[in-house]
Amino acid sequence: MKIAVIGLGFMGGMHVGALAGIPGAELTAVCSDDEKQLTGDLTGVTGNLGGGGKRFDFSRVKPYRQIPDLLADAGIEAVDICLPTWMHEDVTIAALRAGKHVLVEKPIALNAAGARRMIDAARESGRILMCAQVLRFFPEYVALHDAMKDLGAVRRASFGRRCAEPGWGGWLKDASKSGGGVFDLLIHDVDACLWLFGMPGAVASTGNGNWVSGQLFYDGFTVGVEGGWQASPAYPLAMEYRVTMERGTVEFAGGKPPVLYNAGGDQPLPLAAVDGYAAEVAYFVECCIAGKAPDRCPPTQSAQSVELMQALLDARQRNGEKILCGNRE
Repeated sequence: MKIAVIGLGFMGGMHVGALAGIPGAELTAVCSDDEKQLTGDLTGVTGNLGGGGKRFDFSRVKPYRQIPDLLADAGIEAVDICLPTWMHEDVTIAALRAGKHVLVEKPIALNAAGARRMIDAARESGRILMCAQVLRFFPEYVALHDAMKDLGAVRRASFGRRCAEPGWGGWLKDASKSGGGVFDLLIHDVDACLWLFGMPGAVASTGNGNWVSGQLFYDGFTVGVEGGWQASPAYPLAMEYRVTMERGTVEFAGGKPPVLYNAGGDQPLPLAAVDGYAAEVAYFVECCIAGKAPDRCPPTQSAQSVELMQALLDARQRNGEKILCGNRE
């Protein structure tokens, strides 16, 4: 399948690298307004995982400077959209109407209404739409998902994520374009909760600025979700979770493998030897080739993750007051 990557920032580089090892996938074209990036030189690109970008061989890849020109290329079957969040809706809908399958970076859109318009466009076009909610493919989170099947009912859980305030991509600091620091960062953990536990009945949260401490209320248990940007530019990306069930607790933090604590002692959970980004893109390619819906990462749940983040941010303005979940614009 011939794929184009639109946007060659940090995440675009991650996806370009992932495509190189996926059977059945061919990087056919790229699109950027940066001439250096179009040569394959992404060494000036930075992101919150540390380190610089890489240099790729684009000698057989078509360079495009304008998105409409790329979408008019009949030889491109799918596009991988790694653009700033405010551009996701319009470019995704244009790509679907041009007959392309679409993988779009998270968050799927700035608001739930935009996400629904994207889903409607996918339905009308008959093409695959998937949002790149990568935690569903990270080995540490897949291991939790699989372990939960044998550990009984959930009693309580917490998820956290922190990183330095970004010094790159000025658009991230413009809430009208990114949704804000909390929205952009914690969308990962909120989506993981949707995947693991489903949609909560209500939420509450406190915090200020680029920080939120939230609660998702389920039938019989509560999940805490906390995190945001740190003031120090040297602060590393940190993520963790703790999920307690009837027959054990699974904890993950500090980059170490997740551990299951139960009556048998403690034991690290087995992790698949895969890169989450590569697994995510490979699954998208598999769905496109087979013509099947991305049930492991459905766009309807990506829209719900946006809705939940909006609810948490609204609740923060109400000083911890619990508010019911529902359709929010």
